[in-house]
Amino acid sequence: MAVDVYAMAPATNDIEFGTAVRGVIVEGDANSFATAAKTIEASGADIVWLQHEFGLFGGYAGDKILELIDRIAAPLVVTLHTVMPDPDPDQLRVMHRLVARASKLIVMSDLAAVLLRDTFGADGDQIEIIPHGVPDRPFGRSEEFKTEFGFEGRQVLMTFGLLSPGKGIEAVIAALPAIIAEHSDVLYCIVGATHPNLLAREGEAYRQRLKALASRLGVEDHIRWIDAFLETDALLDLIEAADIYVTPYQGANQATSGTLSYALALGKAVVSTPYAHAVELLADDHGVLVPFNDSVALAQEIGVLLNNPGRLFALQLRGYERGRAMIWSTFAMRCRDLIRTGIKPLAAPAFGFGDRPGLKGLLRICDGTGILQHSIFSVPDRAHGYCVDDNARALMLMNRLGEQAEPERSRLAAIFAGFVQNSWNVDNGEFRNFMGYARNWLETAGSEDSCGRALWALGATANEGLTSSMRQWARKLFIRTAPSARTFGSPRASAFAMLGADYVLAVDSEDSTAHVILASGADFLLDRLAATRRSDWTWFESVLAYDNCRMPEAMIRAGMRLDRLDLVQCGLETLSWILDLQISPSGQFRPIGSDSFGYEYASPRPFDQQPVEAWAAIDGASAAYDATGDRVWLEYANRAYDWFAGANDRGVAVADWPTGTCNDGINPRGLNLNEGAESVLAFQLADCAIRALMAKAATA
Repeated sequence: MAVDVYAMAPATNDIEFGTAVRGVIVEGDANSFATAAKTIEASGADIVWLQHEFGLFGGYAGDKILELIDRIAAPLVVTLHTVMPDPDPDQLRVMHRLVARASKLIVMSDLAAVLLRDTFGADGDQIEIIPHGVPDRPFGRSEEFKTEFGFEGRQVLMTFGLLSPGKGIEAVIAALPAIIAEHSDVLYCIVGATHPNLLAREGEAYRQRLKALASRLGVEDHIRWIDAFLETDALLDLIEAADIYVTPYQGANQATSGTLSYALALGKAVVSTPYAHAVELLADDHGVLVPFNDSVALAQEIGVLLNNPGRLFALQLRGYERGRAMIWSTFAMRCRDLIRTGIKPLAAPAFGFGDRPGLKGLLRICDGTGILQHSIFSVPDRAHGYCVDDNARALMLMNRLGEQAEPERSRLAAIFAGFVQNSWNVDNGEFRNFMGYARNWLETAGSEDSCGRALWALGATANEGLTSSMRQWARKLFIRTAPSARTFGSPRASAFAMLGADYVLAVDSEDSTAHVILASGADFLLDRLAATRRSDWTWFESVLAYDNCRMPEAMIRAGMRLDRLDLVQCGLETLSWILDLQISPSGQFRPIGSDSFGYEYASPRPFDQQPVEAWAAIDGASAAYDATGDRVWLEYANRAYDWFAGANDRGVAVADWPTGTCNDGINPRGLNLNEGAESVLAFQLADCAIRALMAKAATA
């Protein structure tokens, strides 16, 4: 298993990381995080393992790390070194995003796992408890290392960590007079450089305040200051020289302490304040707990251990034995096994063009009114009712299903057509979109996009409807409602209406209403492209959104219908650009993720991936094939269709062929297990589209 390491560095980076580090990310620099994400993506990484601590990354509560994790498609495993019980708003925001994005969350204590569930909403199956790793060293070598460091004849207390307020060192210094009164040979080693952030703010003022306190108490000769960043082996050697390790942290929020784990596993008696990690690790008489900021209690408990060598030795031995289950080799094996389970399958399941998908998944969400919008898992969600968006798509599907779908297709076609008919609001000349389950309209007019889809479905039904009567109804309603498209400002709504108009013109090439919609819509999209395109951005908008391939598809169809080569060329150029943008480094289809929406001139983000994009890609490629006969478009179409079968970033089948249902896409943690109407219809329509395209190509 090859591992690429990306190291964090401060803004004033003078660290030489060496060849073991693949890349360096600069704290607080959003571009640095984005560049690292791009490199990780290009490397084809199978999984990303993030070591998270709020203070490492810069921004508010370390939120710069979101610039990286939102741009990577590989499964994310996060080791959380701090889990706050009472997070501030920024910490809560960052944690919620980490929880939403991570496939697995590793914590080192039971309390941290409880906080993840109760405070941050993590699922139980996301959380893995793996205790902090510790070195595997022999027991009982303190005298040997005391000699090495010049501590012979001393009873050594020790605290290690980056020096800063909150570590509670003042309380230990204040306890020293009482300890020294009985044990004049005690030496307290305070190990660690001043925290870089504190150093930047006030220099060594805090260390000097601690030294002044020691001087006032007359204990300065009993303190050894080791002001340095220590390599791991040097730190472990130093801890081995200690008799008692003291962690006097002032707050209960410390979820983990690596040096506490190290000290216990190296056979040191531990006296600690009751922060979360210490309470768990030292339970069952594996250490001594004292109240926060209580120098009297510290002096008393340390004195008890120094006065009772048998008790001291027993505590040291119990700690050492507990540490055997935490040694690095055990930690590494558990992490390795966890990471292996997170890597997607190497081979996606294969589906050929055999039997058509079943209809059970579709029928499940249909009733006498129409098709319900949403499902909770596979259970229809009546609370959100219906919409003309889905019923328009469903009507188009009924036109395209074969004879094998009878009698359901004819029965449902009438229901969906009735829904579209009733969605037209005669009073204001607009289509309505949302209807409650009680058949009550929830608005007087829907969005432009929903109106455009209704026109698209009417045009398609005027051309493809199952009966002459259905085709006549659709054309008549199209002509009546088409004027609503004249004021569209949405490029997608215009594209939907253009596709509907193209179908009508296939029936009657002299239809003036359809001609106006097609020609004016094409000119509108040309103007949009001219206004927003850049050297690296060949698109109709400055942002990416959903159903993207519909705009190039509409331009290609318009160019072919109106005999305008400029429109065809525009459609082919923009379609090629948007489809190439949706190819992952591994060569699979990667739909524009909904996390991408709203970012101007930005590369797409990988999640959430939705089935409607795959269907649109197939239809767009089909239009391009009709215009050019170039079989490269068949490759684009097949790549998009294979996404449903598991050729995707998570290696999971999004659709189920026997039932014909489809999940609501792919999110960072895998499948969205809901099965709503848009997704089921997108899969069914994508299947119809790929079959029609391949049949056409087979006869070319």
